[in-house]
Amino acid sequence: MGYAPPSALQKEEIICQRCFRLKHYNEVQDVPLTDDDFLKILNELGDSEGLIVKVVDIFDFNGSWLPGLHRFVGSNPILLIGNKVDLLPKSVKHSKLIHWMKHEASQLGLKPIDVQLVSAAKGQGIGEAIEAIEEYRNGKDVYVVGCTNVGKSTFINRIIKHVSGEQDVITTSHFPGTTLDMIQIPLDDEESLIDTPGIINHHQMAHFVDKQDLKIITPKKEIKPRTFQLNPEQTLFFGGLARFDFMAGERQPFTCYFSNELSIHRTKIEKADELYKNHAGELLQPPRKDDMDTFPPLVRHEFRIKEAKTDIVFSGLGWITVNDAGATIAAHVPKGVSVFLRKSLI
Repeated sequence: MGYAPPSALQKEEIICQRCFRLKHYNEVQDVPLTDDDFLKILNELGDSEGLIVKVVDIFDFNGSWLPGLHRFVGSNPILLIGNKVDLLPKSVKHSKLIHWMKHEASQLGLKPIDVQLVSAAKGQGIGEAIEAIEEYRNGKDVYVVGCTNVGKSTFINRIIKHVSGEQDVITTSHFPGTTLDMIQIPLDDEESLIDTPGIINHHQMAHFVDKQDLKIITPKKEIKPRTFQLNPEQTLFFGGLARFDFMAGERQPFTCYFSNELSIHRTKIEKADELYKNHAGELLQPPRKDDMDTFPPLVRHEFRIKEAKTDIVFSGLGWITVNDAGATIAAHVPKGVSVFLRKSLI
């Protein structure tokens, strides 16, 4: 369902903003939907025949993962698209990244037919992704799925421009039994590229900050890693959104991969609680002072690092690479945000 602004209601043809942008700008806009709506769509996918194109945000791989997709897609092949490849440091080899994504996907229960890396914002890799889609769809429909904020709409808009030039070729259609707009983009034959609305992942940091702060925590350009040499019993604050405690282990470097705009503040563990209490929303921001009343309390998660080169991931915010095994660390995140360990990406 789309939203029609009041001004549109006086016109002869009432059209929602999403369809307006489609009609006039050839652009798909993301629409969030509820978990129940998403389950309906997933069930439809299993009953349809086609290629599933799953778009994930490489910078927030696990946070932008759609859990349970593999249980619904039936025998349909899945092409995994890693978007926002331009945000990772240029030193990261694409072959290693693809290998890492395949490994992570299989850990999460999915065996994609192929993995492609793109930057939808910059147009990198779009031609190759289109070739892969053509190769694997076998003349059938293509269903594009992804969470909100992964750049799925930008990806589809790139494909529209690439394939259609400027013609207004988009029609909207519905899956039977749902009231959601499925955007159908005709391909060169009887089949279509079908955009499913963006699914909300509730454990991402994006749900706990306002639009202004989302701009700060969402990287726009290549991440500059920041490394801190920490002694045990030192703490890093990431604005007022998250906290990292190095509790025990050898003095060592910790490399932080977060938006370049997000400030990182170092202190001692013994002073950290008081610092947060007195300065969250001011020295430690985002969130800003006005939003602290509604911002959830930080919850502590403790980990023992068993392997060198392990990432501690703050869902939807970034990650810290722990270089040595044996450290005991704690991560504090807003209640409801997930934090976990994974094999180092970089």
